[in-house]
Amino acid sequence: MPVTPSAPNPGDKFPVAEFPRIGFLKNIVRSSLIEVGDYSYYDDPDGPERFEEKCVLYHYDFIGDRLVIGRYCAIATGVQFIMNGANHALGGFSTFPFSIFPGGWRDGSDPAAYASGYRGNTVVGNYVWIGMDATILPGMTIGDGAIVGMKSVVSKDVPPYAVVAGNPARVVRMRFPADTIDRLQAIAWWDWPVDKVTRNIAAITGADLHALEHAQ
Repeated sequence: MPVTPSAPNPGDKFPVAEFPRIGFLKNIVRSSLIEVGDYSYYDDPDGPERFEEKCVLYHYDFIGDRLVIGRYCAIATGVQFIMNGANHALGGFSTFPFSIFPGGWRDGSDPAAYASGYRGNTVVGNYVWIGMDATILPGMTIGDGAIVGMKSVVSKDVPPYAVVAGNPARVVRMRFPADTIDRLQAIAWWDWPVDKVTRNIAAITGADLHALEHAQ
């Protein structure tokens, strides 16, 4: 019986010794409001340890919105997730954030007016690639297998396996035909045990759908 080659340790902070700029985010993030799946990484020449400080902005505990990132995602340098704390209330005559200042301004503010502008959690699916300096606005969902082009501004949900680019980001093309996408979603290789993933790396990277559907 052939021995399956070893996979990277999902518990490592820096899985590539010669490139400490790459870090598995699950082992780096500290906030309970950020959830990251195994093997998803952030790449930064200054080191990935400041991901929360540099890349997850306006993320306040009192709001409670979550950033959820799936497995096997690749996040390039300078990506920014703008969370709901950046939003200002739009329903009244003024967008000025009176409620953040202590005293009478805060006491006279209606918290519900500000909460009405929140857009919920930000969710990134599995094996998503987000290019350098892309910006993800609050409450967006990026589907499995999607690619976000560098410097794009994602202001609406991204379908699974879409390639999006621009400001605002628009679908440039779909990576695969609809039938292939349906079959990939049914296979869900990203949920396999890591030893099975490792045995089938060639099929995953080589787009061998038949092999994936019959993988052992």
